[in-house]
Amino acid sequence: MMKFNEKEKVESVQGALALRPEIESIVDGICKDEYKNIVWLGIGGTWASSQQATVHMKERSGIETWAENAAEYLTTGNKRIGKGSIVITSSVTGNTIEVVEAVKKAKEAGATVIGFIDAPEAELAKMVDHVISYKQNEQLKFFMVADRFMKNAGEFDDYEEMYAEFDQYLPQALVEVEKAAEPFAAEFAKQHWNDDIHYFVGAGNQWGATYSYAMCYWEEQLWIKTKSITSPEFFHGMFEIVTKETPVTVYIGEDKQRPLSERVANFLPRICGNYTIIDTKDYELKGISEKYRGDISHLVMHAVNNRIDVHMEDETKHPMEIRRYYRALDY
Repeated sequence: MMKFNEKEKVESVQGALALRPEIESIVDGICKDEYKNIVWLGIGGTWASSQQATVHMKERSGIETWAENAAEYLTTGNKRIGKGSIVITSSVTGNTIEVVEAVKKAKEAGATVIGFIDAPEAELAKMVDHVISYKQNEQLKFFMVADRFMKNAGEFDDYEEMYAEFDQYLPQALVEVEKAAEPFAAEFAKQHWNDDIHYFVGAGNQWGATYSYAMCYWEEQLWIKTKSITSPEFFHGMFEIVTKETPVTVYIGEDKQRPLSERVANFLPRICGNYTIIDTKDYELKGISEKYRGDISHLVMHAVNNRIDVHMEDETKHPMEIRRYYRALDY
């Protein structure tokens, strides 16, 4: 396989799962006192992960929670963020200006901030109340926080059982997804590397990934025009521009919103001859119980997209680390 280090990938997920005792200690300490809401704060890719965490909690929790866009918070504010608010954010560099300023504002309002900051020496790492530094696996780290809050609220009886399975099987299972997706990814890239525009559709805990993959990967890193749309909104405008030739990819996960994407997938063959369905159910996940697949279907899709990225980069001959403007200009 092209650009594939199995050992590194397994160890990356193992390392993220090994953060759980630290996450549990932080969350348990917070839960000893009363808190009023949980706020997932981000922008760009972190905003996408925040939306995934919000959907995940909405399925099973009565805790007030939402995703807050950092730039919107700086301009509009949010009166619900204050004393008793638990803000969770993430940053690779620790210097994303909108997140730094939004964390300052939230702390001034009295919020407690948990930060997954990859660079422990960064300004943001020094600002937050609780910092954890570990690279990658942002969605998994967010979900571990959400799950502990829900477990402590009496809303997650399977918590220990589920994470016992994840600890034992998830790292290798995700690697096997990448291996299984390799032939598909190579063919997909050959078919779509030169699209004028590509449409991505998804719902539930796939929506953040859909939005992020379209914008942060194909637009930012590959310079290919895209549009992302939620599955329920597809039928309220976007489907009018789909023709036989329009390239459309639908992500189907296994959480409660799966039927919304299945509806799009069932409709597309009637009008489109250039659609792709990527369904997490098509991948085995050895050792993971059926009832837990929905909680990690976004990680499965990420594994599939990892292989698409490699082949898109090869087909376009465009290294994905190159940027025209991002962190290259003042804006």
